[in-house]
Parts: sequence; C-alpha cells; structure tokens
Amino acid sequence: MRIAVLGAGAWGTALALSFAERHAVTLWTWQAEHAAAMRQDGENRQFLHGFPLPASIAITADLAAALATAELAIVATPMTGLRTTVGELARLRPELPFLWVCKGLEAGSGLLPHQVVADAHPTAHCGALTGPSFADEVARGLPTAITLSFTDAAFADALTHALSGPRLRLYANEDIVGAEVGGAVKNVMAIATGISDGLGLGLNARAALMTRGLAEITRFGVALGARTETFMGLSGMGDLILTCTGDLSRNRRVGLALAAGQSLADIQRDLGHVAEGVLTTHEVARRALALGLDMPITATVRDVLDGTLAPAAAVGRLMSRDPKHE
Repeated sequence: MRIAVLGAGAWGTALALSFAERHAVTLWTWQAEHAAAMRQDGENRQFLHGFPLPASIAITADLAAALATAELAIVATPMTGLRTTVGELARLRPELPFLWVCKGLEAGSGLLPHQVVADAHPTAHCGALTGPSFADEVARGLPTAITLSFTDAAFADALTHALSGPRLRLYANEDIVGAEVGGAVKNVMAIATGISDGLGLGLNARAALMTRGLAEITRFGVALGARTETFMGLSGMGDLILTCTGDLSRNRRVGLALAAGQSLADIQRDLGHVAEGVLTTHEVARRALALGLDMPITATVRDVLDGTLAPAAAVGRLMSRDPKHE
C-alpha cells in the first residue's frame, strides 16, 4: 500500500518508520526547511532524534506530490492542524481514504476530531487511529496495540490487516465517539496524576485519580453517545494507564512541572512538543458544564492551568468533596 503520512512530528515520524517496513511511505511536513533538514540529517532531529529514516521513506513539503499516488493518508498533525489539513485533502484528493491520529477537542468549538472532519470534508471515507502509544517506543519497534475506529466495518477490518505488523497490532472498533473521548480526556487525567506525583502524594492517590478519572471519561463519553464498554479497552483504560504512569507522556510532564512551581508558559516552551491536554481540559470542562455533568478532576485541572488554584490546594478541594456512592 502507498501511504502518505501528513505531519512529521514525533508520532507521524514513528508511524512512517513502522509502516515503511511493509509499505511505500511518503512523509510530509508543511515546512520546506524541515523536509530539507530531514533529508540531509537522515533523521527527524527536531521531533524524534536518534531514529534513522530509511531511504525508502520519501520526504517532501509538497502536499500535492505527497498525495498524488497515495492509497491511504494518515493525518498526523496536532488537533490545531486537523481542520486545515483535511480541507486540503478534500480539495486535492476527495476520494482518498484517510485516518487521523490527533487526540483532543478543537479549541473554541469543542468538537471531537470526527466532527471537525465532517465539517471540513463531509464525503470523507475516514476513521481514527488511537490508543496507548508513545512515539519513541513505536519507533524503537517495541510491541504496541492500538485501536482503529472506522464507521465502515469492512474497510476497518481490511486496514487492520494491512497496517498491523509484527510489533504494531491494530484492533477495529466502531465506536468512534468513545475512541476519541478516551484519547482526549485521558490527557486531562495525565496532567492531574502528574501534579499528584510531583507533589509526592503517593501511589494510593495516583490510583484514586486514575480510577475516578476513568469514571469521568466514561460519564462524558456516554453523554456524547459513546458505548460504556469502549472505555474498558485500548482507547479508554489502556491509553489512560499509559499516559498517567509513563514519563514519556507530555501531559504527565506538564503536571509534574506545575507541581514543581513552573509557569505554564515556561512548561510549554521547554516541552518543545504539543501537550494536547492543556487546550483539551478547557474544552472538556466547558462541554461538561453545558451537559450538566459533574467532572471534578477536570474542573480542578482547569483551575490549576488557569492559575486560579495552586497545585497543592487541588488535592484538598477533591478530598473535601461530599461523600458519594461509587
């Protein structure tokens, strides 16, 4: 299969490396200088340093050229670039099937990725690729299992077979709302657990946050039309466990740095990558309020990010809430 990976961040580059073992891959970046640097260096030093790019991966900053002969596109931009990139797909190759890998809610609209796609490309044949996956480990060829959520079951089955390999396994799932909510809101919970761990609150506190966090994720997802069982799978519990406990998680690192007293502006500058949970927290909190949902962890993380609540005071707020039935 000829695959165009649109977006040469860490995750797009890792997927290009993985898929290049079995497919013809083109890696597109919107910056001509970035493309030239990758070709010269033989690796993506800016976003995934230390992983050589094989000569079989074509690198380009020309989107039309990247899509010209592609049989599948994978949109690997951050959430902020999804609408624009999908709009270009609709203009250049409207018939081309594609997947997206970003996780979050669109800033301002609060839309999930599939809703953004529906706005930008109403006739798209498309789906989401999500689940517990660090780019560094995929690039290293470590075993990883993720979810492919596609409304066309037959096409999803075909893609899971085509894209799965000896170290990257895909599972099909038809609940795109649940898959996207799990991938988005777990980033909020990763910030919360990072704050907790950074304050030295212990493993009991981390377990409580993750468990009650999963309850919040499920409550939010079901209100938007997701299936409860989706949150017990890879794109729910699996992604939550990885992102809340793994130090490769950008969102967890945001929480750790907040607990250490760093400002959010400094954290985001030093990170060098997008931490989707920062914007997602505000959008989830806003949508939860509109839906009349109780999401205390999300609301607390929002207030810490806004600077209206000190990290050390966050635990007191959560622990002093009225007792409830689980």
